[in-house]
Amino acid sequence: MNLPYELQIGWRYTRSGRSGRRNGFISFISGVSMLGIALGVAALIVVLSVMNGFQKEVRDRMLSVVAHVEIYDRSGAALPDWHATAAQARRNPQVLGAAPFVAAQALIARGEDMRGAIVRGISPEDEATVTELGARLHDSLFSKLTPGGWNIALGTELARALGVNAGDKITIVAPGGLLTPAGVVPRLKQFTLVGSFDTGHYEYDSGLALINVDDAARLFRVEGPTGVQLRLKDLHQAREVAQALAAELGPGVNVTDWTRTNRNWFAAVQLEKRLMFIILTLIVAVAAFNLVSTLVMTVTDKRADIAILRTLGASPRSIMAIFMVQGAASGVIGTLSGVAFGLAIAFNIDVIVPAIERLLHVSFLPGSVYLISRMPSDPQRGDIVPIVAISLLLAFVATLYPSWRASRMQPAEALRYE
Repeated sequence: MNLPYELQIGWRYTRSGRSGRRNGFISFISGVSMLGIALGVAALIVVLSVMNGFQKEVRDRMLSVVAHVEIYDRSGAALPDWHATAAQARRNPQVLGAAPFVAAQALIARGEDMRGAIVRGISPEDEATVTELGARLHDSLFSKLTPGGWNIALGTELARALGVNAGDKITIVAPGGLLTPAGVVPRLKQFTLVGSFDTGHYEYDSGLALINVDDAARLFRVEGPTGVQLRLKDLHQAREVAQALAAELGPGVNVTDWTRTNRNWFAAVQLEKRLMFIILTLIVAVAAFNLVSTLVMTVTDKRADIAILRTLGASPRSIMAIFMVQGAASGVIGTLSGVAFGLAIAFNIDVIVPAIERLLHVSFLPGSVYLISRMPSDPQRGDIVPIVAISLLLAFVATLYPSWRASRMQPAEALRYE
């Protein structure tokens, strides 16, 4: 092969160092360096993939219950004409569906048990056009939420906490009370439980109750729907669509999107992801700079070879290139091995983690704490490419000083003690 001799010799040094035929200790240090780079890169890929998967899983489950954009009256009262508001919103090409809603906090009681919850009044027909939950349960559970029927559907965790099943009677205690000669009396209304729903998101399963929008308006004493929720073609355009609708609809309404509704949670995930990237990159950096000690010992061991090459006409730049090739080759091998190992774990984490949980009889993700109960993973090119680039760059930088020392070595000095 007509390859530059610097590349051929550098690769030969890399192979001989790994085989241990010249120096077992150097071989061991070189192997540890490559293993450290591989483990660091693999850890970065796995951790960031899990964080991406966690964020995507929670987002998808959350958006199966809530709409992409919500429009509601600034004063908290009913919208003057929700049909006109919905029609104006549908003129935006991104809007696929619109549905009215009434939402308020209330207490749900069953005997001596009482739980706080968000009570949301929905229109079953329109809800199917804006949420996945509405589309999935429209013909079964939501069809039972008829106007005037005073029926209610609870999240599975909320129903379990209250100990109720379909057909049981529960009482909703609405905020505010009735002023009577005897004082303020709480406003109570009895509902019939028609079933429960499972969103896969613990926060909603344990704190959301759904009733018909007309029943909600009567319960909370409003003249009609207090807001309109929208579904978009592209959920990532929610912020831009919300800003455009806010400008069109005027100052009398508030327009919010799903990214702002849960802004603190998403901001915390992004910050945690950046911090984990920095911390794990330091691990890769430590492993990469172990190449410095490997190359320094290799240069010392190859003094005679350097002297011979110099006497045969090799320039200092060529000597430096030889050892840079050796160090860079170790970095490339470690990085590619780490990428392969990390992706193998990331794509099979849904099998690996349950096996470990069964083996150790533990649960790594209790649903009541982490919102989801399984370990998700979503490897993204936008994370993997920077990881590979940084690992290779660190390995290359680590080769500069030892290679420069080798290039400064004088033949006579190198052969003095040979």
